[in-house]
Amino acid sequence: MSGAEASAPEARRRWLALIPLALFAALAALFFFRLGSGDTTRIPSALIGRPAPDTALPPLAGLMRDGVATPGLDAATLKDRVSVVNVWASWCVPCHDEAPLLVEMAKDPRFQIVGINYKDTADNARRFLGRYGNPFAAVGVDANGRASIEWGVYGVPETFIVGRDGRIAFKLVGPITPDNLQPVLMREIDKALAAAP
Repeated sequence: MSGAEASAPEARRRWLALIPLALFAALAALFFFRLGSGDTTRIPSALIGRPAPDTALPPLAGLMRDGVATPGLDAATLKDRVSVVNVWASWCVPCHDEAPLLVEMAKDPRFQIVGINYKDTADNARRFLGRYGNPFAAVGVDANGRASIEWGVYGVPETFIVGRDGRIAFKLVGPITPDNLQPVLMREIDKALAAAP
């Protein structure tokens, strides 16, 4: 057997060995491309257009707003008003970033901001609101996370807009930021305010 005949199977084996590497590179490129495409804040929610979950959550003990104890969350809280429901926690880093924006939003009397405090301790939650201010007309404590599951929460923070009819009109995944406040969130709030009751 000559050297040329012996090297043909060896060359074939080298090419076969490169096939898995080429497949891996193609898959990696596909995943990288898909990771960079799309808007992660627009994750679809099966609850859009449906009634907000009827969750009764106790108030955050000892929390005051304008000298009055802040109530918890129940079905009546979301009736007949446009509500911005924010799921937050003191341990959530992006929640710290969005807190000042929520405080500014709370100055608008056309809608109310309601909080769901997710898997937090009462002391830490009160300290968090003491540091930034309390934008919430009501705060329900979701100690075990079950209510947030009913709302379809992927993680904190998430923000929902509930219309006067009690139906979820919009969901924002991730923090409220200066970049999405006016062009996204306030635009959706305005739509909910303009909708017939």
